[in-house]
Amino acid sequence: LHLLFMKLSNVVSFLLSECGMAVGNNRIIGGQDAPPGSWPWQVLLAISGFFQCGGSLISDQWVLTAAHFNDAVVVLGLQSWSGPYTNLLTRKLDKVICHPQYSFITHKNDICLLRLSAPVNFTNYIRPICLASENSTFNDGTSSWVTGFGISSNLTFPDTLQEVNVPVVGNNKCQCYNNDLVLAKVTENMICTGPEAGGKSPCFGDGGGPLMINKDSVWIQSGIVSYSVGCAQPLRPHVYTRYYSFMPLYNKEINSVLSASLLLWESLHYLLY
Repeated sequence: LHLLFMKLSNVVSFLLSECGMAVGNNRIIGGQDAPPGSWPWQVLLAISGFFQCGGSLISDQWVLTAAHFNDAVVVLGLQSWSGPYTNLLTRKLDKVICHPQYSFITHKNDICLLRLSAPVNFTNYIRPICLASENSTFNDGTSSWVTGFGISSNLTFPDTLQEVNVPVVGNNKCQCYNNDLVLAKVTENMICTGPEAGGKSPCFGDGGGPLMINKDSVWIQSGIVSYSVGCAQPLRPHVYTRYYSFMPLYNKEINSVLSASLLLWESLHYLLY
C-alpha cells in the first residue's frame, strides 16, 4: 500500500509540473492569435516541407492525430511562421499506428498515434496535454477550445497559431443537423461542437488537432478534429473523434503511454474532489 501511495504521489507530482499546464495561457479569445506558450502541446505535421495538419503531444515521444494525416515530419514549439524560431523543434516519425478500420468516406475511426524518432524535453513551449478518461462525457454546451494553423475566415492561412472557443453540441442534435450526410453518421465515438449560428470552427489545415476543455487550470483533450460540411457554417457542427473510445484497441506499448496520462488527470481529480 505504501508503495502504491508513493507511485501515485509521483504521478500527481508529474501532472502538476507537466501534463496539461500552459504557462502562457490565462485567457481565450475566439478566432484570434494565441499568446506564446498558450498551447505547448500543439504540433504541426509537414509533408515534403509543406504544412498539412495538426496534432497534440501526449507524452515525450507520442503524438495523437487523425488517421487522414499520418506520415510527416512533426514540428513542435511553433508559435508563428514568421518567427522567432527559438522554441521550434522537429522530429521524424519512428512508428505510425492508425486505426485499421478508418474510413475516409464515413470518417469512422479517424485516429492515429505517431511515435517520434526521439523523445523531446519539456519546456514552457513544448509540453504534453492531459487526456480525458475512457468514460468521460462532455454534455451539450460544454465550453471547449480548438487550436490550429488552418484556414481562417478570410480564406488564408494565418501567420500565428489561432485559438477559438466553441460549445459542445449533443450527438443527437448534431446528427439531426447532418442528417443529409447519408454515409457520414455521427456515432458514439464522435463528439460535435458549434456554435449553431456558425462563425466559429476548425477548417482546412486544422484536422488532427485537439479539442480541449479546461478543468481547474488543467487542460484536457476531449477530441481530435475530424470533419465538417464547409467551415463554420450555421447548423453544421464540426465533428471530432472521441479518441478515448478506442484506447482498448491499442497494443500494450501504446496503452501504457495513454494510461499514464489518464492516471495523471484522474489522480488530480480525485485529490481535488
